[in-house]
Amino acid sequence: MIALTLAGIAAIVGGELHGGGGDAVVDGSVEYDSRKIGPGSLFVAFAGAKVDAHEFAAKAMADGAAGVLGSRPVPGVPVVVVDDPRHALGLLARAVLDRLHAEADITVVALTGSSGKTSTKDLVARLLATQGPTVATAGSENNELGTPYTVLKADEHTRFLVLEMGARGIGHLKYLCEIAPPDVVVELNVGVAHIAEFGSVDGIAQAKGELVEALGPGGVAVLNADDERVRAMAGRTTGRVVLAGEAADAQVRATDVVALDRGRFGFTLTVPGAAPVPVRLGVAGRHSVGNALLAAAVATLAGLEPAAIAAGLGDLEGLSTRRMDVFDRADDVTVIDDSFNANPASMAAALRALVAVAGGRRKIAVLGFMAELGGYERAGHEEVGRLAAELGVDRLVAVSEQAAPILTGAAAVASWGGDSVLVTDQEAAVALLRAELLPRDVVLVKGSRYRTWDVADALRTEDFRK
Repeated sequence: MIALTLAGIAAIVGGELHGGGGDAVVDGSVEYDSRKIGPGSLFVAFAGAKVDAHEFAAKAMADGAAGVLGSRPVPGVPVVVVDDPRHALGLLARAVLDRLHAEADITVVALTGSSGKTSTKDLVARLLATQGPTVATAGSENNELGTPYTVLKADEHTRFLVLEMGARGIGHLKYLCEIAPPDVVVELNVGVAHIAEFGSVDGIAQAKGELVEALGPGGVAVLNADDERVRAMAGRTTGRVVLAGEAADAQVRATDVVALDRGRFGFTLTVPGAAPVPVRLGVAGRHSVGNALLAAAVATLAGLEPAAIAAGLGDLEGLSTRRMDVFDRADDVTVIDDSFNANPASMAAALRALVAVAGGRRKIAVLGFMAELGGYERAGHEEVGRLAAELGVDRLVAVSEQAAPILTGAAAVASWGGDSVLVTDQEAAVALLRAELLPRDVVLVKGSRYRTWDVADALRTEDFRK
């Protein structure tokens, strides 16, 4: 973060400084985890239902913090006291970003979508990093805490700030864009993820479109040309629109898409004003083509030549954990760890990746339930099961009763020649795999954040060889 005094921070966030130390300079990181405190840090203390972080304020100071941002005074500790530290963190992030815009050359790129946000953000960040110092959202810290936390990692040397932004309701993205007004926005897709909060797919589209509405006339909206609801967002922005996809009218376009080895794909990349170039993606999954095109569009705006973009996309593998991580075990079993989260669209993409990676090998899908689908929950799970059967998955393992409708959907496909089983939990899934896996099997592990990754971790660390 750029250097600020505690008194200056108090003025920015409308807080009251207790315990002195107004001249102390915050020139380190801003942290809400006391274990990450270093010299010059600002410790943000939240009073949670189970843990009151103010109790760690003295230790944070002992570890080098310059001061604390919290909701109550702490004896002997300089604390900027505010009513809501989370809101104050947003105010601080906006002030820092405004100063960076005034004093440095920084471009803010914001991404959203129902699925694929984190993978696309990783691709964008790695390509932009070849053009200058880049700060990007870690993992999927994409909410009202993660966004200002990421912004405050930027300093006067940062050239690109890449922010993944998530939403669970109308107004969420609008608020995040008030913290970090974007110069470039990327809209991936509109699906049914979190539909329980939004009520309908149209409600999701309305919320996702808040990102393009935040652009000023000088901004650029990079839209997925292959998603009709995203295309429609072109009418909701005053910025310039760039379409990226496989559609014939996309300015950044993929043609001649072909399957390569290990579930990866190649294509011919065309961008305005340049000759087409071949791309061989370093990440797995047919859906990665669309993600790569959106990243290529952003990189083109930043001045990268098509050949450099193609080389970068070929060198890049998954950066964030548990997302399309393909690895081989010593017993010749291949595992696709896509266990971080799941919704119907990302499940479909992962199942297609399983088929592409496996080729003629036996295909096993270990699928947990998908959360936050509301009234669409049963239908969404059955839809995933039907697709698994139609794609020819050989062994379908549903983890927990909540995921049981996946098996119902698969059973409805009369032509399916595979089989299925319901297991009670992750431990039971691991035991089943330990008993059944054979050399050359390919296993996909995916589900919402309900420890589904325990299965992938067991496959990664345990030796199942008989």
